[in-house]
Amino acid sequence: MREDVRPLVNKALDLVSPEKAGRRVIALENPGRKGTSACVGWLYTGLQVMKPGESASAHSHASSALRFIIEGKGAYTVVDGHKMDLAAGDFVITPNGTWHDHGVEADGATTVWQDGLDMLLVNQLDANFYAVHPDRVQKSNYPINDTVQVFGGPGLLPAGEAWSKPYSPLFKYEWGRTYETLVNAAKATDGSPYDAIMMQYVNPATGGPVMKTLGANIQLLRAGERTKAHRHTGSVVYTCAKGSGYSIIAGKRYDWSKSDIFVVPSWAMHEHANASEREDAVLFSFSDVPSMVALGLYREEALADGGGHQKLPH
Repeated sequence: MREDVRPLVNKALDLVSPEKAGRRVIALENPGRKGTSACVGWLYTGLQVMKPGESASAHSHASSALRFIIEGKGAYTVVDGHKMDLAAGDFVITPNGTWHDHGVEADGATTVWQDGLDMLLVNQLDANFYAVHPDRVQKSNYPINDTVQVFGGPGLLPAGEAWSKPYSPLFKYEWGRTYETLVNAAKATDGSPYDAIMMQYVNPATGGPVMKTLGANIQLLRAGERTKAHRHTGSVVYTCAKGSGYSIIAGKRYDWSKSDIFVVPSWAMHEHANASEREDAVLFSFSDVPSMVALGLYREEALADGGGHQKLPH
């Protein structure tokens, strides 16, 4: 994470406990929309930090949530009784209505992950609900990482088992498998001129987004690669998972490196570039694009002139 943010995250460890706060999170708020807790559009994101031996109580809410693991060791989460361990680069979903809690094992290391929620949209619709688990901590009723073992196979689903819930049965998408897929794809295709090698995290039972209102993508920029500019409806929050580079958003350049977080507002022209001539760069992102698609509001447009690239002010 950026070095100007890390001191705030570390300070939070001493200011509040998970027992008092429920969740110890540094919210990333858009300074132009103070008081809304929005980072871009109606999306919320923040950095949650936990020390070894700590745990957060189980709760559920109508909002859909996700997390991307930034750093740490020995962390875990439990979603509706399914326990999974967490490592840097893993992507985890906690769909609306599911019980979820998490913590860090006593022999682990301080862990930081990025939270993402659609709660601001749900609040605007007056549809949010919240409940605390009666036992505070869930009992894990399944083998650890069972959803990965059952639903995480390449192009495979268990025969004879119908999944009827409106979200992905695969609660954790592991970094190792994800990065391997990106690298292999980069050997076989040029990818998109606007997004390079980009993969969507999907519900393996439907091929659709992982949750009804929130979607997530992972994209690889080859060494020295620069995409062309385009724009679309739907707000996006990006996190650099590997490498370094820059993005030009609405005519302004923003440099990024590993664990940096930046946003692209809805309908803002944007393009990305890998700053290295030797190594690839990877960007994780989540967005409200599934909501836009469901409402019939999604549209996309490429930059028509300038050779596909935005002009920067001198």
